[in-house]
Amino acid sequence: MAYELGRSVRALREERGWSQSELARGAGMTQSAVARFEAGGTVPTLAVLDRLARALGAELVVKLRSPAA
Repeated sequence: MAYELGRSVRALREERGWSQSELARGAGMTQSAVARFEAGGTVPTLAVLDRLARALGAELVVKLRSPAA
């Protein structure tokens, strides 16, 4: 899960042509924290995910689903 979240954030960041430092500044984080997250090394809290989403102009959607029958 951490890897997929990090990959999604990286893809959005790269679509915007931003560096990790630019995203970090917008989200109130350090560049190293963004790098660790994008690499799947950490699982951020919902609050951090919200800050990243806002910085990227993206919508954060969290869902729980029943298992497929």
